[in-house]
Amino acid sequence: MLRRFWLLLTPALILLASCTPLTTSSRGGAGFVPPLATAPPTPGVEPPPVQLLVAGGPPVAPDARPQQQLATWAESMSDELNIPRAALQAYGYAQQSIATAMPRCGLTWSLLAAIGQVESSHGRHGGARLDETGRPTRPIIGLPLDGTGGVRRIPDTDGGDLDGDQVWDRAVGPLQFIPTTWHRWQVDADGDGVADPQDTDDAALTAGRYLCSAGGDLRDPDRFWSALLTYNQSRSYGQEVLDYADYYGRTSRELPAAG
Repeated sequence: MLRRFWLLLTPALILLASCTPLTTSSRGGAGFVPPLATAPPTPGVEPPPVQLLVAGGPPVAPDARPQQQLATWAESMSDELNIPRAALQAYGYAQQSIATAMPRCGLTWSLLAAIGQVESSHGRHGGARLDETGRPTRPIIGLPLDGTGGVRRIPDTDGGDLDGDQVWDRAVGPLQFIPTTWHRWQVDADGDGVADPQDTDDAALTAGRYLCSAGGDLRDPDRFWSALLTYNQSRSYGQEVLDYADYYGRTSRELPAAG
């Protein structure tokens, strides 16, 4: 069972989603807790330049996703950070895409990785694993948002199209979006012709777009917290994300450089 519910407010939209159970780390083992950090977190090792997807082009085959340009970079950190390679590729590509589209934001892959860790252990919640295209081997779907147990009441908004529930909305995918918020911010980041919340490529760039729109310059401590608390109103959630973001950033800088 997902252990935490969180709230994301957007203009005229509300995202209520759920987070994941205890996670593991290659350094800390089961129940690892990253060191306490202050905003903004230490940025991770910069991804190498990539050729960004051109909007409006023909569909791209899964084995040709542009995120794979970061395979070597991701390989150099995946085991030590305990982040699947495809997820690291998705987070790094999202950083590079946002740097081009919203250069004043200062979004880092390590922040997206921290959200992915707290939300679903990078798509590995409930025994799932992330495949080489960035999709969990089983869909990640949260509990019904039916107003019980302290969660917000959100009746179905999409006819069960994304979450399979025609009565209540549920958070979906590795970064846990509810249908209304996904439909507002969604992006097809890997060019396969579908914006899919179960696809880490798409979810990472969608989360990046939202954070930058909400906070502005994430390198500023106050704006960083503003974005994170708009993304999720829980201060403890935000601190956990911040701690993981800083841990990922610092640890990546201690590793041998990769192109």
